[in-house]
Amino acid sequence: MIHCKIQPSQLETKLLKPRILTLALALAAGAAPASAHAAAAFDVAVTVDDLTVHGALPRGMSWTGIGRSHIATLKAHRVPQAWGFVNGKRIVEQPESAAVLDDWRRAGHPLGNHTYSHLGLSGAPSLQAWIDDATAGEAAIAARMANADWRVLRFPFLDGGADPARHDGAAAWLKSRGYRIADVSLSFDDWAYGDTYARCMDKGDQAAIAAMKAGYLQRVDAIIAATRALSQRVYGRMIPQVLLTHMGPWGAATLPDVLARLDAAGARYATLEQVQADAAYREPSPRAGNGMLMERRAQDAGIGLAGLPLAPPVGKLDALCRQE
Repeated sequence: MIHCKIQPSQLETKLLKPRILTLALALAAGAAPASAHAAAAFDVAVTVDDLTVHGALPRGMSWTGIGRSHIATLKAHRVPQAWGFVNGKRIVEQPESAAVLDDWRRAGHPLGNHTYSHLGLSGAPSLQAWIDDATAGEAAIAARMANADWRVLRFPFLDGGADPARHDGAAAWLKSRGYRIADVSLSFDDWAYGDTYARCMDKGDQAAIAAMKAGYLQRVDAIIAATRALSQRVYGRMIPQVLLTHMGPWGAATLPDVLARLDAAGARYATLEQVQADAAYREPSPRAGNGMLMERRAQDAGIGLAGLPLAPPVGKLDALCRQE
């Protein structure tokens, strides 16, 4: 997926902001919570990417505080395990954030590899460069996982390699190293909101933040519904889900509401190992690790997805909380 950022003019920003606020608040007011659509229970493994730093940090916040907020939310919702996938470079850049990993382990949650610098496999200068980056990411994890198995990797950008030779080379290296891949089947695109949230926090624009949260949570409900429909189309059932979230200020602010909506939709929290033991995660694929699990399976099997419900777009967040 390619993301293009277009800077709006000051006039466009002034015109666009009220529309975004009004639309998001209207959507929230009219959106039925997930509990309004009674459905069967389903298992969810919660995972958190980009430890210890993701996105911009608003004034007055700390990465340690953000990590502890995540941990408290996981505990409150009785999440038994949440793999945290680490970019070791962030600890070098911001040494104080290393405490996030120590807190994570004290809470009983495991740490896995997200490569040292969040390097996408397709964008790496070479396969060997990506392998070197993934290897460099191991030290900070291994030191904290002691004798526990830490060889679980989440591909940055869910990029398992567009080129078949590079994909297969990475897969062979990971297998030789004893790695398992953490797949993803459910995401609410929390990464897209982080910079705007930090900008609005620094500006003190509570109306914009409220509108962002309202629109985001409306998307969460829509994505849960769309996920059920997609899973039914591809597998004939609601498969266990692996949720992707990120270790950032926006995640800390919204994770309680996100998990509350999942609770209302029938989520039962499970470990990554329990979820990925399901047959859906053991289907062979020539593109294993690339993109989202259910969409990948549909493409591999030639299953059409026309007519399925779609979530509303994220919206033009880049226009919010700019200097006027």
